[in-house]
Amino acid sequence: MYPIRHDYLTKRPEVFCSMRIATGKTPAWFVWVLAVLLLISAGVTYRVLASHLQLVVDTPITLPVSLSAFPTQIGDWAGKDVPISKSVQRVAGNDDFINRLYINKLNNEWANLYIAYTARPRTMLGHRPEVCYVGGGWIHDITLPSEVISNSGRKIPCSIHRFHWPSAQYQEQVVLNFYIVNGQLTSGEGVFSGVGWRTPNIAGDPARYVTQVQISSVLENSVRTMAKDITDLVLDYLPDQNGKVRAVEYSNTAEAQMIGNLGDRGQGSEIRN
Repeated sequence: MYPIRHDYLTKRPEVFCSMRIATGKTPAWFVWVLAVLLLISAGVTYRVLASHLQLVVDTPITLPVSLSAFPTQIGDWAGKDVPISKSVQRVAGNDDFINRLYINKLNNEWANLYIAYTARPRTMLGHRPEVCYVGGGWIHDITLPSEVISNSGRKIPCSIHRFHWPSAQYQEQVVLNFYIVNGQLTSGEGVFSGVGWRTPNIAGDPARYVTQVQISSVLENSVRTMAKDITDLVLDYLPDQNGKVRAVEYSNTAEAQMIGNLGDRGQGSEIRN
């Protein structure tokens, strides 16, 4: 006589076998439909995320106080806005900027001040005078490293560029150029040209930025004098190393004009390469 459990033990493998056969009968068309649905879902998700990222990238990041509020009267300098074409603005890709012609009433010297702020540092790469001016037809003569001392005693590392216009009527242009990176001064792009600076500013943080300050004239003395007189005030309109914008305290136009005539800013720090 066989043990009572014999039938159970002999039938169990048949049950497991039948289960494996049943589970292996998934129709091929179902697998293909599932794969297609997954691909469509992934594509839709990608498009939604890409569209959102592009919207973030295309939306300007605003400063607490717009550069348009920068004083037109600074000491002996009186300024007037000079328009820049929309096509040039698109190429520059800045979040905020001013372009002004200032005239010194004491000696009638003039200098053009261009301040360009971007919270997406990668867009500032390549916007150097020796690139942009040459692209506009000027002949580059020489570029020299230099330094200017502001009214408060702050050291301003910069580059002095010289150009001339190739025509019968000889024209010269002197351009003083420097950058402000997260509240610190630097003369070149090396500080913000690394991979980390090329990522988009998804958080929209205005304190993660690069600003280009460019002063041009026919005389080197004019650009140096303007850099000395305006740099402390420029820094007030940009986030410092702690993200604070000092101009918020005197955003009223009358107060800003008054502050613009003062030279009591504290000593700042230069960026370390």
